Amino acid sequence: MNNNNYTRRKFLKALGLGTATVATPAIVSCATGDEKPVASEQEPPVGKMTYRTNPKTGDKVSILGYGMMRLPTLDAGGGSAREEKDAEIDQEMVNRQVDYAIEHGVNYFDTSPAYCRGRSEHATGIALSRHKRDEFFIATKLSNFAPETHSRQAGIEMFQNSLKELQVDYIDYLLLHAIGGGDDAMAVFNERYIDNGILDYLVEQREQGTIRNLGFSYHGDIAIFDHALKMHDDGKVKWDFVQIELNYLDWKFADEINDSNTDAEYLYTELVKRDIPAVIMEPLLGGRLANLPDPLAAKLLRRDPEHSVASWAFRYAGTFPKVLTVLSGMTYMEHLKENLCTYSPLKPLTDEEMRFLESIASEYVGYNIIPCNDCKYCMPCPYGIDIPAIFVHYNKCLTEGNVPREMEQPDYFKARRAFLIGYDRSVPKLRQADHCIGCGHCQPHCPQRIRIPQELHRISRYVDALKSGDNDNLKDIVLDTNE
Repeated sequence: MNNNNYTRRKFLKALGLGTATVATPAIVSCATGDEKPVASEQEPPVGKMTYRTNPKTGDKVSILGYGMMRLPTLDAGGGSAREEKDAEIDQEMVNRQVDYAIEHGVNYFDTSPAYCRGRSEHATGIALSRHKRDEFFIATKLSNFAPETHSRQAGIEMFQNSLKELQVDYIDYLLLHAIGGGDDAMAVFNERYIDNGILDYLVEQREQGTIRNLGFSYHGDIAIFDHALKMHDDGKVKWDFVQIELNYLDWKFADEINDSNTDAEYLYTELVKRDIPAVIMEPLLGGRLANLPDPLAAKLLRRDPEHSVASWAFRYAGTFPKVLTVLSGMTYMEHLKENLCTYSPLKPLTDEEMRFLESIASEYVGYNIIPCNDCKYCMPCPYGIDIPAIFVHYNKCLTEGNVPREMEQPDYFKARRAFLIGYDRSVPKLRQADHCIGCGHCQPHCPQRIRIPQELHRISRYVDALKSGDNDNLKDIVLDTNE
């Protein structure tokens, strides 16, 4: 290390030890020198992207897919993008990032009528229309969540509007969006897609070539997933692909972090049995696997200082051979560059590395983190509460050790100050958890099936206990997740 002019201080800094930002992905997989530069200083290679083949069409699909769910916005008001309720999408930046992605081999772009408050398809269409149609595959969804969109006519209009907004005359990959949600998932599935005949319409569109591949994305009730695959087995509808949540935490522990979820091991295995390609969403669990608790992040960085914490999760998802593409919502150019480095080309994990990540996952489940992926499907709250911001702040403090459970613990007052001050900075007071009245409007829309009102009430009680010094209740409130 001395011969390379690499000091102990630099080594510890590279590992992130002793800092509050240990889990921030600042090291990239395409670093070539002795120093560990930040992602923005690195240029990923051109022409090195890993591709997977769609067995039906022969499409060569980039293993990195661009998720158009969290697009960059213009912050005209001087606050954060989250605070700008109607923040305008930064179309110039979207164009630049799409251009850069295509230049570096990305060809799969995933959007929805529901993303970015209904503006994602339009922005995506503008960016992609500047490229030749055979340079990209577009995936979008029939996002008919609201009851007023459950009719056949409303579904047809939504599909036709997607073609218009995306400025294309066919959709490469069309999904039934988030099947399995709702309190009575089977009834909701039938109402959204079967009873109204909209699935029959989509199958007809596939036969006509307006849809090239038809599939679904799955969240929630496993009975719906099994039912959809039985439809495939019985020949009622052949699924060309299926989108599932897969990462090294969800592989075996999905039901432990949220007892309503299904382990990815089961989902993926069922698809492999039928030779149905898997499209992967949430490889980072909404960013949680890029911001691990400090002790776990340190283990990954000690194991491989050349790569970021996030890159481990992306390599994990891409290692499975029946995965067609791995989606990432890359809001910033730095995210895009880092992920391009990870997949240009993909270096699959070894069996030993897979076991290592599973050991990290088993430790992670003990942190009682709220399984929020910051998807914002729960928004807007009719009472103005910023639900994702509250959960993101709570989880961030939990992973950084700033959710004290009792006054006797070391650094109690430092952690208390960090939580309370950070809370006020992250979430305006009128949008904090204490304003939740428990109406339940948000809960049916949550793909992770979080009991949102209960969690908001728990966090509100925790904040009150911190402020008042109620030491007797602190520990019980922290441990009582999803009560």
